[in-house]
Amino acid sequence: MDIKNSDAPINTITIDKNKVDAPTDNIYEAISVVAKRATQINTEIKKELLEKLDEFATYNDSLDEIFENKEQIEVSKFYERLPKPHSLAIQEWLDGKIYYRNTKDVESEA
Repeated sequence: MDIKNSDAPINTITIDKNKVDAPTDNIYEAISVVAKRATQINTEIKKELLEKLDEFATYNDSLDEIFENKEQIEVSKFYERLPKPHSLAIQEWLDGKIYYRNTKDVESEA
């Protein structure tokens, strides 16, 4: 997943319901798949951010030595400007990049 080069919108936009539910023919199933993907994306972004911020961590117990780290602030601002996980997930869904399957269909074939 390349969130830095995604064409997902940063602001809220209206999306045609028919485009969202076209792959599944069920809007609730489509939203469920997108929500699960958004959770995965959020977890990945959070892990990556915490790894980068951990580089700036100081392990002093003294409150007198708290200072602003400009690099840490820039990293935080970069992640704040990224599209939200649900925007990234819905863009992946509309682009056909999310693989899903209905387990009920698989069980009925067996």
